[in-house]
Amino acid sequence: MTLAPDRPRDQDSYSARIDPTGAVDPTGGGSDSYLEDWAADARYFEYSKAADPLAVGTISRIPAATFGPELYCDGPTRVVPLDLSTELGIDDGPATSPALLASFLRIRAGEQLSSAPNATSQLYYVLHGRGFSAVNGSLVRWSKGDFLTLPAGSVSTHHAEDDAALYWVTDEPLMRYLGVQATTARFRPTKFARDDAVAELQRIADAPGANDKSRVSVLLANAEQEQTLTITHVLWAMFGLLPTGQVQRPHRHQSVALDLILDCEPGCYTLLGDRLDERGEIVNPVRVDWQAGGAFVTPPGKWHAHHNESGAPAHLIPVQDAGLHTYLRSLDIRFTDRR
Repeated sequence: MTLAPDRPRDQDSYSARIDPTGAVDPTGGGSDSYLEDWAADARYFEYSKAADPLAVGTISRIPAATFGPELYCDGPTRVVPLDLSTELGIDDGPATSPALLASFLRIRAGEQLSSAPNATSQLYYVLHGRGFSAVNGSLVRWSKGDFLTLPAGSVSTHHAEDDAALYWVTDEPLMRYLGVQATTARFRPTKFARDDAVAELQRIADAPGANDKSRVSVLLANAEQEQTLTITHVLWAMFGLLPTGQVQRPHRHQSVALDLILDCEPGCYTLLGDRLDERGEIVNPVRVDWQAGGAFVTPPGKWHAHHNESGAPAHLIPVQDAGLHTYLRSLDIRFTDRR
C-alpha cells in the first residue's frame, strides 16, 4: 500500500520534516505545504437516511434464487459458479451470497480440475462419480456422498476416475470484501465419509420421537471448532432427511443458506416469507419447488418451512456462513412455537 502522495516534492525539505521511521521533526521548517487534506471522501448522513441501508436501497437484498442440475450434468470439464454478484451489487468477482460462493464442478473421466481460492474454508460434496484429490502434496480418495473440507492455503488438483460432479462452497467473497489474504489454516483437511454420515443420520432417524423434533438431521462438525460446533470456523453444514409426509416447521436465522437437494420426488418444496400469522404459519409465502441435484438460496431473516408431500423421503444439505455468525453471536436462529 502506497501512503505517500504521487505529486513531486522537495525531497530535502520533506526528509528534514519526517525521518525514516516516520517520526515528524517539529523543527524541520514552519511550512504546512506538505500537509495533506484527507477530507475528500468524507460523507455525513442524517441517522434515519443511513441507519438501515437495506431499507433505503443502497445495499441489495439477497434473492431466493434456484440453480438446476442441468448446469453440470453434461459437457466439458469446468467450474460452474452459482453467481448472483450482479443481483448483490458485487463487482469484484462471482458470489452466491455476500460471504460465500457455491459452484458445481464437472470433471470428465480421466480429466482434472485445479483450485486454489483465497478462502479460509472450502467444502466439497461429491454428487456422483469417484476420484482423488492432490492437496498440498497429500492424496485423498473420494466417491459419491463424501464430504471434504479444506483450510486456508490449500492448493488442490481434483482427478476424476469416472465422470464426476461435486458441489463446492468457499468463503472467497468474504475475503475479497475484507481485502485480505487467507493464510492461516484454522483446521486440518477433513473427510466425512458417506458411510459414516449415512449411518449417523439413520441412527438419529430411528431414535424414538425423531419426527417430533424440528428436523431429522446430523450436523457435521470439526474437532477444532470447540465453541461453534461447526464444520469450519466460517461454514456450517447439515446432512438432513425430510421424511415422507413431514413438515419442518417455520424457522429463521441471519445466516444465508445455500441448500443442495440430494434426492426428492415431486411434492417437496420450501415456503419462504417475512412473517408468521397467529397460527405460526408463513404469511403470503413464496414457494420454491425442490429439484433433485439442484440448489437454491434461502435469504437471511426469512421464515422458511420445508414440506414433503411426495411419496418418498428426501435428503438435503444446507451450507451456511453460520460458523462465523455463531462466533459473532449474531445467528439469531428462531423457531415457531406453534405446531
